[in-house]
Amino acid sequence: MHVRNVRSDIERVETGLLSAMERHGFEDKSRFALRLALEEALVNAFRHGHKGLNADLPVLVEYQVTPSRVQLSIEDQGPGFQPEDVPDPTLDENLEVPTGRGLLLIRSFMTSVEYIGRGNRVEMTYDRPGSQTG
Repeated sequence: MHVRNVRSDIERVETGLLSAMERHGFEDKSRFALRLALEEALVNAFRHGHKGLNADLPVLVEYQVTPSRVQLSIEDQGPGFQPEDVPDPTLDENLEVPTGRGLLLIRSFMTSVEYIGRGNRVEMTYDRPGSQTG
């Protein structure tokens, strides 16, 4: 679905994802983790991916929820980036650098995170704790 940088669109995709997870029996802590990862990825797409572009440009959000796994992807229309170029916010020299924290949060909650193509699409997988996926 296409999501604009307006609260109602963001809430619509969050509600859809969280409702699907609830229907499949995911616990509150899993739904919290996915909501946070989704929000961070959307913030990055709009703030960084679309920087300098038309504010009305939407991002593409896709997700699939099964009883054991959530797959989530977000694609912006920007030029992309190289994730390895983002400073590690856990290093002493970067503690006051205001970038990289969202990526760190996403990586800490998700089972896998991959940037596709030129870096303007992130594909994330969350495996239900205790499931035998993989």
